[in-house]
Amino acid sequence: MLVIGPMRFLIGLGLTTAILATAVVIGGYVYLKPGLPDVESLRTVKLQTPLQIFTADKQLIAQFGEKHRDPVSINEVPLDLIRAFLAAEDDNFRDHVGIDPFGLTRAAWQLVSSGQIQSGGSTITMQVAKNYFLTHERTFGRKFREILLALEIEKTLTKDEILELYFNVIFLGHRAYGVNAAAQIYYGKNLHELTLAQTAMIAGLPKAPSKYNPIASPERAKERRDWILKRMLSLKFIEKYDFELAIQDPVTASLHGVHLDLTAPYVAEEARRIALEIFDDRAYTDGLRVFTTIRGDFQRYAQNAVIRGLMDYDRRHGWRGAERTLSGTVLFDWKRQLKNVDEIGPLKPAVVVSVTEKTIRAITSDEQSVTIEKDGYRWAREYKSVNSIGPRIKDARALVAPGDLIRVLRDESKWWLAQKPEVESGFVALDPNTGAIQAMIGGFNYFESKFNRATQGGRLVGSGIKPLIYTAALESGMTPATLINDAPVVFDQTEGATDWRPQNSGGTFLGPTRLRTALYRSRNLVSVRLVRELGVSRIIDIAERFGVDAAKLPRNLSISLGTASLTPLDMAEIYAIFANGGFRVKNHLIDRIESADGAVLFQTRPVSICKIECDGRPVSVDLAFDNRIRPAKTDLFEADYTNRIAPRVIDERIHFLINDMLKDVVQRGTAKKAKSLKRFDLAGKTGTTNDQVDAWFNGYQKGIVASVWVGFDQPKTLGRSEFGGRAALPIWIEFMKHALKDIQEDMSPLPTGVVATRIDPETGAKARTSQKDTMREYFLLENPPREPLPETVIPANDGKSLQTPQQLF
Repeated sequence: MLVIGPMRFLIGLGLTTAILATAVVIGGYVYLKPGLPDVESLRTVKLQTPLQIFTADKQLIAQFGEKHRDPVSINEVPLDLIRAFLAAEDDNFRDHVGIDPFGLTRAAWQLVSSGQIQSGGSTITMQVAKNYFLTHERTFGRKFREILLALEIEKTLTKDEILELYFNVIFLGHRAYGVNAAAQIYYGKNLHELTLAQTAMIAGLPKAPSKYNPIASPERAKERRDWILKRMLSLKFIEKYDFELAIQDPVTASLHGVHLDLTAPYVAEEARRIALEIFDDRAYTDGLRVFTTIRGDFQRYAQNAVIRGLMDYDRRHGWRGAERTLSGTVLFDWKRQLKNVDEIGPLKPAVVVSVTEKTIRAITSDEQSVTIEKDGYRWAREYKSVNSIGPRIKDARALVAPGDLIRVLRDESKWWLAQKPEVESGFVALDPNTGAIQAMIGGFNYFESKFNRATQGGRLVGSGIKPLIYTAALESGMTPATLINDAPVVFDQTEGATDWRPQNSGGTFLGPTRLRTALYRSRNLVSVRLVRELGVSRIIDIAERFGVDAAKLPRNLSISLGTASLTPLDMAEIYAIFANGGFRVKNHLIDRIESADGAVLFQTRPVSICKIECDGRPVSVDLAFDNRIRPAKTDLFEADYTNRIAPRVIDERIHFLINDMLKDVVQRGTAKKAKSLKRFDLAGKTGTTNDQVDAWFNGYQKGIVASVWVGFDQPKTLGRSEFGGRAALPIWIEFMKHALKDIQEDMSPLPTGVVATRIDPETGAKARTSQKDTMREYFLLENPPREPLPETVIPANDGKSLQTPQQLF
């Protein structure tokens, strides 16, 4: 009598069961096939992929969405990765028809022999069916439909098509969907950069992404990885030498963010907001690609300039002390606490480990040893007030002690003692000919404050408003040589209110002053007299022409001193008009939005600047134009959109005059630090508000305009010497130094109807033939300078005998 052992009986029973199950499946397939989903839809399936934000030059700056997924074609998947997944999940994949009776039997055998299943009974095709068509409920009915769909998928798609679907949909933990996302999240690498051990580690995740996660459970994950490597060896997928090297590799996984080509979080958030406004929640799931107008190089220049400018301001005002003292007395305790301290921009957290008279030694959060010599902490005189710092540092032990948490900064040559600046900044650079935003910085560190100071809120603009007032004066018939009295003036207020006594910075007065001089020296009292003469309503009218919302403007004489609250983006848009020849353009951040397959869903159509005509159409002076972003063909929006022509808002000749006057601000005025750039085609205007609360510089070259604001979020003085030319202008200079390096200097030609004439710099009148101390000035042909005074008339010191129609000022 033949006796069958228990194990052989179980094996026979398993095989019999598998064969019967296969027969049942085939019969059920024939019966239920008409009610199954159409697997042909897998050829055009849309995976839920995140929103991506790019610069104009296609550098990735952000990704938004619940699922991290970066789809790849099967040709982009390395062979070792394919083999690792086949070894782990379905080594008979190339041979079966969607279900694998032998795989089911092997899973049963593993359960009986070891108490756990290492390789699942589901084939890769069955997993594709489950992930694309079914829920994850654990019922017989769902499993049966999964099997039937797998058979249908195998009939419809090739093996490589099935693998491609699988590699892009499988969940691998930490919000990673697909192998490419997993490689980035666990190792910060592309697929082809993975080692064999890392490949096997990822292949071990589908079975149980939480249980075998190399970050949460490294020991368990290593066991799973090693089992897969052994399977690959037994299947002859790898050589023994490669196996022995890979099996010795330690677990190196750590959580990585999405690899970004450029960090620009304020830009990314603004672009995300616009995409969400247009496409609603589809923006996060449809794989949209948003291409901004940002230039990657300009954004880097701006980031570096703002950081440097704020750090320089901070150093001028002294050392506020260590952030805190870490608990404990030994380095081990300090390092453990340091791991939980975030970097702030370029500032690394560090703990002081020792201090001598001349040297500070510290360890950073990434365990770099830092030595700060005297040159690196010389600046750190004690902060006493915004206007006062302590004596020079003689002993580093007066600054820090062991255990102190500090910030350190590395430049090209040395380590610096640092601290997070309390002061903030907003920066915007535009292409003045299109309105495209080319760089935008909303603050020192987005992750500490998401408030975008470049676009939100608004601060008093100070003297930055003066070019609009002077433009109105030129339009009214004044000239750059017109004399206005720079002298004290008092305005009576309503009963009970204090009289208004506007002042110049420094409290000095120049007496009768030419408009050109008054602008480049930023004389407040001249601006006040101009607004009084021209009328507040006229200034508001020209500001509206320049695109300023009238609701933001005061309707009194204080408008002359810049009491309007605007953003750097507002100011850049205003100064773009001075840069581009007198045309109003509208800022925009989005160039286009594409679908995942590259179809353009949304396209910005900026206005065109035409000096004479565009396609036979004369230049418009329509001030009610609208440059909103318009879409290309899409089911959401109208399809057709006609390019607009930018309206001219300043006469060409008036523009030449005010532009030339603004160049003098750089060459001889409050922005003469910018002469360090050694160019003669730069122009702009500083701005400082009362008590130096807000510091501005708005400046341009023909091809680029940039506005900078510096101040505290809670308005308070920057310090008695922190004017726009000191706090904001250096940021602009640092940016322009790089942005203009490959741009040729441009000198505007003299337009028809403008003449150059020699004048007397004291009177503004036409120079006498015999006069030697003269200067060149520009005038409209129909509005020449006054004739000179007779040589026998000598102007009095008080200016009373000066021949000027503006004497009443």
